[in-house]
Amino acid sequence: MVCLGNICRSPLAEGILQDKTKNKNIFVDSAGTASYHIGKLPDSRSIEIANKYGIDLTKQRARQFSKIDFDNFDKIYAMDTHNYASIISISRNENDRNKVELILNEINPKLCDSVPDPYYGERDGFQKMYNMLDVACNIIVSKL
Repeated sequence: MVCLGNICRSPLAEGILQDKTKNKNIFVDSAGTASYHIGKLPDSRSIEIANKYGIDLTKQRARQFSKIDFDNFDKIYAMDTHNYASIISISRNENDRNKVELILNEINPKLCDSVPDPYYGERDGFQKMYNMLDVACNIIVSKL
């Protein structure tokens, strides 16, 4: 799960998918394409909305996406088109690029919708983000 700073969208997506796959042998992680928040906890508003649904994000720490992630993961979900392009720009080959998808394409394939970044918005943006990611993660789990 990849967004820009790894404090709002991708940590929440990580937590949701981890919660939905907790009884399966699946490793879920998140990262940001930028280095702004390395080592920091997720945004308090993401933590709060996750807690509302019984998901704990407080063990997560922000990290930056790197080329090694292409080796460590079978699937890489970008939260938006900007971060998708950033991930693709550091890919090494077609195999790397084939691992990258926009997460909301799980809901509406090929529409290339982005999960809006709620960081500078109103509090309800975090609820809207949760709702989108929850639906997308349900679809991901159904494909596992």
